[in-house]
Amino acid sequence: MPIVVRIDVELARRKLSVGEFAERVGISPANVAVLKNGRAKAVRFSTLEAMCEVLECQPGDLLEWVPEEGSA
Repeated sequence: MPIVVRIDVELARRKLSVGEFAERVGISPANVAVLKNGRAKAVRFSTLEAMCEVLECQPGDLLEWVPEEGSA
């Protein structure tokens, strides 16, 4: 998948647990795991906004586009 989710990096930088993050964002820890593991097919802007607010970051800090091998 060319979109890489970097939530784990931001959580580690802030020493924030998945459970605490999930509670503050208003989603389940299972949904955080789905996002972290790259299994999510979509993310709501309201959820992305809440994640950025909790982590005091920009959306680009959480999401990165990485080209697939073989694409130019």
